[in-house]
Amino acid sequence: MDVDLLINAAWVIPVIPEQTAWQDYSVVVQDGRILDTLPTAEANKKYQPRQSQNLPDHIVTAGLVNTHTHAAMNLLRGYADDLPLMTWLQEYIWPTEQKWVSNEFVHDGVLLACAEMLRGGTTCFADMYFFPESTARAVEQAGMRASIGLISIDFPSAYAQDANEYIQKGLKLHDQLRGHPLIKTMFAPHGPYTVSDEPLTQIATFAEELDIPIHIHLHETDDEIAQSQQQYKMRPIERLEKLGLITPRLVSAHMTHLTDDEIQRYAAAGAHVVHCPESNLKLASGFCPLQKLVKAGVNVAIGTDGVASNNDLDMFGEMRTAALLAKGVSLDAQAGDAPSILKMATLNGAKALGLDEQIGSLEINKSADLIAIEINNIESQPMYEPISHLVYSSNRQQVSDVWVAGRQLLKDRELLTLDINDLISSANQWRQKIKP
Repeated sequence: MDVDLLINAAWVIPVIPEQTAWQDYSVVVQDGRILDTLPTAEANKKYQPRQSQNLPDHIVTAGLVNTHTHAAMNLLRGYADDLPLMTWLQEYIWPTEQKWVSNEFVHDGVLLACAEMLRGGTTCFADMYFFPESTARAVEQAGMRASIGLISIDFPSAYAQDANEYIQKGLKLHDQLRGHPLIKTMFAPHGPYTVSDEPLTQIATFAEELDIPIHIHLHETDDEIAQSQQQYKMRPIERLEKLGLITPRLVSAHMTHLTDDEIQRYAAAGAHVVHCPESNLKLASGFCPLQKLVKAGVNVAIGTDGVASNNDLDMFGEMRTAALLAKGVSLDAQAGDAPSILKMATLNGAKALGLDEQIGSLEINKSADLIAIEINNIESQPMYEPISHLVYSSNRQQVSDVWVAGRQLLKDRELLTLDINDLISSANQWRQKIKP
């Protein structure tokens, strides 16, 4: 049978079935989708590929899903380090954004982020930032997959003057992107402390009508909770419950300060959590109770947050940190096991974004969003368990090849849709403007 692409690998980790690694296996791609997965010896007899790629020293698995980013903030990498969240936001980030954020800033920052993510094995990301139209334009240029947040905040910015204008612009962009093969939208109210009741209620209604997710920062710090108790006489989760937002549509980033009762109510509602361990650690925001959330049945994904608070978009680093932190926080060495963490970085992220029927695992008929990780190096020897190896030993510099919907975007570490020299030049120009 003639097919578009045959990828032969030393190992294939499909994510589903869980805890599965196939040795000397192949992935067959036709029309941008996975047609088959089978032993390489059988694949070479059954299929006649128009293109083949032999990866005898590699693991092939599903592309990583970075479920919480502010991609344009790549232009603020390291701008204001070693500060608590509210000081970081109010005294540094927000004033800088007010001065510099524009269509051009967002487009250039997102291109820089896409290049970093592709080189690190991320094929899909969820974004929350101003000028989402420019984010969409950059994502198209890169050839990536994204769920772009329709940002809403009570404060005026260069993008919009009030909550109603944010929402109306978001609705317009949603209509423009309807049916796009790689880009989806979601509402993205910034957080309970920056969005008032009326726009949150409107967003809940529109999200239901349009059948799209809602992405929000929630229970990130003690200060956020204290503000809510002072202003609304209740904790943020309770407020969102009363406003009708705690539903299977909700994707909440951080969630570092939770009571056991809140975890149970959140799980019962079917809402999702995005764990951002390195950003939480760097901003001293607290510890997400990962193991409690998992035991309660909450779908937990992994995100990096933006590089202004991380300072990278490295999902391999995030997986390892998430696994180790889960063990330390729970005092349970079996918490955050490698297969579960890999699933959080792939299929769980896809599920949170409503994309699990398309991506997140190497199942037949799913989109061919694939990555290859080279393991024939001294730092990877010997290898006993491929899944554990990915989570605990591998790093993003080992990602050699990336495909999105069957289209190759990274080959032998070289980007095929973006020019690295142009991106570095652009980043340097922005640095000189922002902080001469």
